[in-house]
Amino acid sequence: MNSLIKLELARALRNRKFLFFSVLYPSILFLIFSGSAGTSEKVDGTGLTVATYLMVSMASFGALTAVLMGNSERIAKERESGWVRQLRLTSLPGRGYVLAKTASAAVVSLPSIVFVFVVAAVVKDVRLDTWQWLALTGVIWAGSLVFAALGVAIGYLASGDAVRPITMIIYFGLSLLGGLWMPSTNFPQWLQDIAKWLPSHAYASLGRAVEQSQSPSAQDIAVLAVSFVLFAGGAAWLYRKDTLKA
Repeated sequence: MNSLIKLELARALRNRKFLFFSVLYPSILFLIFSGSAGTSEKVDGTGLTVATYLMVSMASFGALTAVLMGNSERIAKERESGWVRQLRLTSLPGRGYVLAKTASAAVVSLPSIVFVFVVAAVVKDVRLDTWQWLALTGVIWAGSLVFAALGVAIGYLASGDAVRPITMIIYFGLSLLGGLWMPSTNFPQWLQDIAKWLPSHAYASLGRAVEQSQSPSAQDIAVLAVSFVLFAGGAAWLYRKDTLKA
């Protein structure tokens, strides 16, 4: 399994388009969205400055991009090309393939998180305590595993032709409705009530709790935990179904 993880990492790092959208793109969006805001301007109802609020949003968005977009399309294409079938002839167990995909995606998501933090600190003068920087990195990185599992599930659910539109719909839906591109406090109340139950909203809320030196919401933790169980369970079931078909 370690060899497969190294192979997946090498392939991801050679993919310049993937690196742009997962590492550079979130930082560019952060600078665009926070560009017109003053250093002391705050987001209503949060007590956080616009730059501090958006930093967590874009770091979460970057990690989501890395693990969701990378996993789903690559797995669907590998299934069609016969690569997954070839791996089944080796001593690698099925769970090893799924774990390798999830682990390699999570490793690749780390640079996207750190890069957004560096840009926010250097360009927008975001200042946090050392423990907050470390906790933010850990929380956002660990939370990305939820979406890595979702990416694996989509990769086994969709064919090579259908996987991109399906992934894009889910990707933009989670990003927009989860409040990663704009504060969800700007939404109508009925949409805010829906957004709070999305894993992407809970994901970013954990990071903002760290910024506010508050304990994370039990609801946000529950939403992420349930989502991970559903996505990982769905990925495992779809993998077994795909194996039986082969």
